[in-house]
Amino acid sequence: MLQKLTINNYALIDNLEISFDKGLNILTGETGAGKSIILGGLSLILGQRAESRYFFNQQKKCIIEGLFRVDNLGIKEFLAENDLDYDAETVLRREISADGKSRAFVNDTPVNLATLKQLGEKLIDIHSQHATLEINDPEFQLMVVDAVAGNASQLEAYQAKFKQYRTENTRLKQLIEDSEKAKADLDYYQFQFDELEKAGLAADEQEQLEQELYTLNNAEEIKRNLLGANYLLQDGEAAVLAQLKEAGQQLLALEKFNPEIEDLHTRLNSTVIELKDIAAEIENLEQRTFTNEARAGEVNERLSILYNLQKKHRVNTNAELLQLQDELSVKIEQAISSDDAIEKLQKDIASIKKDLEKQSAELSAKRASAIPSIEQQVIYTLAEMGMGNSVLKIELNKAPDFTKTGTDVVRFLFSANKGHAPGEMSKVASGGELSRLMLSIKSLVAQYTALPSIIFDEIDTGVSGEVANKVGQIMERLAANLQVITITHLPQIASKGQRHFFVYKDQQGDVTYSRIKALAEQERVLEIAKMLSGDKPGESALQNARELLSL
Repeated sequence: MLQKLTINNYALIDNLEISFDKGLNILTGETGAGKSIILGGLSLILGQRAESRYFFNQQKKCIIEGLFRVDNLGIKEFLAENDLDYDAETVLRREISADGKSRAFVNDTPVNLATLKQLGEKLIDIHSQHATLEINDPEFQLMVVDAVAGNASQLEAYQAKFKQYRTENTRLKQLIEDSEKAKADLDYYQFQFDELEKAGLAADEQEQLEQELYTLNNAEEIKRNLLGANYLLQDGEAAVLAQLKEAGQQLLALEKFNPEIEDLHTRLNSTVIELKDIAAEIENLEQRTFTNEARAGEVNERLSILYNLQKKHRVNTNAELLQLQDELSVKIEQAISSDDAIEKLQKDIASIKKDLEKQSAELSAKRASAIPSIEQQVIYTLAEMGMGNSVLKIELNKAPDFTKTGTDVVRFLFSANKGHAPGEMSKVASGGELSRLMLSIKSLVAQYTALPSIIFDEIDTGVSGEVANKVGQIMERLAANLQVITITHLPQIASKGQRHFFVYKDQQGDVTYSRIKALAEQERVLEIAKMLSGDKPGESALQNARELLSL
């Protein structure tokens, strides 16, 4: 429900704040006082486009804000889908600059206009006899039938199964496409896989071969330098090891004179032992180093195979070739086994379809059983409002396939005049007739399910007397289940409100303002008396107003 509406700098409104009740809220006032302006401001936070020329002050921003209680309207999923935080009290705000730039917010999170409009439609239903009515929408008509049929839980279960059905069919389509392509490419995949498998690849082979080839190609230089190093360490005239041994003998002779020399002698011996090991390894490595043109040829040939495979498959390493080999193996396996996977998925889909058929049949049966009651109750309510010759016919036809709501297509056919066959409502009913028809339907639906707040913008045009009183009573019944805000010129309807707002013009100097105030009990008596007899009501009009208000 709409708890509070704040309008700043819009049309004749500089600053206005309205707090609405949860039941029937009435707005009255003279023509041109600003009632429609208030609706225009509200429509901005419901996603309607704005023009800066309607600003009260062209130098300031227009800001409209609505505080809504949303804990029973089932909008959590919508908010989650749009990355918006849920709060039981949700604020919609619209800011429009003088240059026409607009920003929209939901709970202080910026949103685009489309999102604001979608959310607004879930919170407020503005209805006038000149508007395109949702009552002509097949989805709304089906919602009416489902609400009365009590299909909420069954429909939720069906929709979960329908979502699974569509998902699995999409999977099947993709699986078939992949299978056909895989089979078409199977020979090519097999050829590539066999070529890689025959190559006997190892992840680190390329690096080892490249190092071996580098060694073979530089064997002479390596051998020469190893021999040189070994000569300097132990074979030369001034070999390092020989000189170190001599130095050791010198230190040994001095140990008796200084204990520190013993430590130095020990360290020198350790160095000699390490250098002997190094010399031995150099000698061993030198003896194992030799030129081998045959082996170099073998290594070159193997590397050529690896390089060609890498170039062919546009990779740089053996590891990538091995990864490709694994991927080809998977593709080959999928191509071979895809028929089994397709067959299994087809069986799963057939089982889901069977469940859908059962669920949709149950939905259809409940809908069919609810339709006579809907027709009777709507016609009865229309008769109360002076449309005693009305006929409502609800057709339940079969859809060619499963839809998100089952296998039914609902169509409402209507006639307001005796002797005329029912037809599509938008073609056979006037604005006033559609308004009362919509009121009848929504007063029925509100008994079964939570609806967004509804605003009636002068839908009482063309009715008076006892019919107006009946319209007011039906609005009163409707307001027992949801918030209703009604703009009216009829005292019979105005008297039914739980809260009554009076919209008026206030002229200060050369500036005219639209104002609104909530009427106290005696102020309501006077206002309704004026609606009955004019600006200066007599005692009879005042007494009549009290009777309407049951005071």
